[in-house]
Amino acid sequence: MDRDLINLKDPDLYVSGVPHEIFTRLRREDPLYWNPESDGPGFWCVTRYDDIVGISKDPTRFSSAREHGGHRMFDERSLGLGAGGGASLTEAPMISMDPPGHVTYRRMVTPGFTPTRIRSLEDQIRSRTCVILDRLGGRIECEFVSEVAAELPIQVLAELLGVPQADRRKLFAWSNTVIGEDDLELRSGPEDIAKSLREIGEYSLRLWQERVAAPGSDLISMLATSRIDGETMSIERYLGTFILLVVAGNETTRNSISGGLAALAEFPAERQRLIDHPDLLPSAASEIVRYVTPVMHMRRTALCEVEMRGKLIRPGDKIIMWYCSANRDEDIFPDPFRFDIGRVGLPQLGFGIGEHYCLGARLAELQLRIFFDEFLRRFPAAAPCGPIRRMRSNFINGIKEMPVRFH
Repeated sequence: MDRDLINLKDPDLYVSGVPHEIFTRLRREDPLYWNPESDGPGFWCVTRYDDIVGISKDPTRFSSAREHGGHRMFDERSLGLGAGGGASLTEAPMISMDPPGHVTYRRMVTPGFTPTRIRSLEDQIRSRTCVILDRLGGRIECEFVSEVAAELPIQVLAELLGVPQADRRKLFAWSNTVIGEDDLELRSGPEDIAKSLREIGEYSLRLWQERVAAPGSDLISMLATSRIDGETMSIERYLGTFILLVVAGNETTRNSISGGLAALAEFPAERQRLIDHPDLLPSAASEIVRYVTPVMHMRRTALCEVEMRGKLIRPGDKIIMWYCSANRDEDIFPDPFRFDIGRVGLPQLGFGIGEHYCLGARLAELQLRIFFDEFLRRFPAAAPCGPIRRMRSNFINGIKEMPVRFH
């Protein structure tokens, strides 16, 4: 393999979609690949399903903690939020923590994502979906991301946070700025992230103060009123956690809805199968997340020497787990490049696995099930009808713009 030709850090590599031909080659020829960095020490690329599962379930040897670099490809100790700075403004959210601290802070918001709580949202999610789709009326086409895919998850997020629906556009814009460090349309420079951080800080602090005075059942109230060893969460950690909830609450679901529609159009027989057999919606939602893999990777840092696939990983080495590759692993998923709404077997890794498994996975899958149930009933032949513009990112498999024709 000519390693000089492969740089998985390059965000331009993903503008046309996930470079699956490269990941397929790596899985076959060099599944633990060392990727040099021009501006860093380099990192290990883990591309096989079983290796990612093993690393994810071993926090004693592979750390997510900010003090060791965090969960992103850049170093969170110096750069912090979205590679734009701000590390000094926040304490690490739970995604950038190891046990036992991670478990403690995760428990603060777990009540907001219990099966009972998720079920209680079902009617509301369906109602919101119907309103969004009914607005389309008799139109022939639309810009699907902004008018449809982005609306449902951001409305649900506003509901979970207990904020006015009128504020959802702010949440959406802040989320894009935080994760869009490599896309100049989403963040034109350091001043953008600084401005967004000020706005997020002021907004979230006001919510904190309101919930301390009058707590409710929303996620902000859970964060503001929970106690750890008798102490409330620090404002700095609360800010980091609030930003995590805003990003996680809409990025995965929004891009799964957009990518899911594209996949159904690419495989029209599967689309018709889902229309004819709506009982397949649960497995279809999981298959959409596998096929799209909206979060392409997460990072760990080695805490000790580890031998893997005949190579020596040293303490401090950066490890990037490529979920988008693992979800197409030929040893795990039969015919992995086929979109199969009835697929069963080992779980896909689009929500991660192990202790950092996505807390909102059930909620995301519920939104996908309800959305495509209602959408396909109204628009059974909907498909993209023009160029799909993707996010310039090695982290989020995001679609910024996708024109869709309904009939």
